[in-house]
Amino acid sequence: MDFTFDKHILLENERALLEPLSMDKYEPLLPVAIAHQDLLQYSPSPLHTPELFKEYIETALKERRIKFRYAFSVFDKQVQKYVGSSSFANVSNVDKRLEIGWTWYGREFQQTGLNRSCKLLMLSYAFEELDFKRVEFRIDERNQPSRTAVEKIGGKLEGILRSHMHMPNGFRRSTCYYSILAEEWPEIKSRVFERQLPK
Repeated sequence: MDFTFDKHILLENERALLEPLSMDKYEPLLPVAIAHQDLLQYSPSPLHTPELFKEYIETALKERRIKFRYAFSVFDKQVQKYVGSSSFANVSNVDKRLEIGWTWYGREFQQTGLNRSCKLLMLSYAFEELDFKRVEFRIDERNQPSRTAVEKIGGKLEGILRSHMHMPNGFRRSTCYYSILAEEWPEIKSRVFERQLPK
């Protein structure tokens, strides 16, 4: 099945609900987005002020229209709040691959099992619904927490692109490329995700 940017995709399990990011999520997500200025310190897309966060959503909507990125809002059922966002991007239906990225959660929702629940939903959709063959992750070399999180869910480091991206503060970041392949997914799903997920 091809990925289509026009489809209203809902991904849901006991812990998380992912739905297409829209401007009506601005108000419920704003307190989370601006609570910590360094929430996205390794991202080229800062969102720590009301103006920047509005621009962030507008950019996400534009990138969906041009079929580059499909952003989701993340609702944590455990606390009954919108707590972050994640995206599919760089989709190639011909090559049957996509990227998962642009992921952020409020500081208090990190390391609670939420990210694992969201990644289970997204990876299951990519491999089981779309029958894609490859999922990619791109992470700032300095962002050890995100690198560790991807490694814990089975992502394999393929290499580091040196001086790869220009950051808002002028720094040129090097980018780590990780991937999970379709033939690796059944074992990863069983080993990593089918343990009891935190509720």
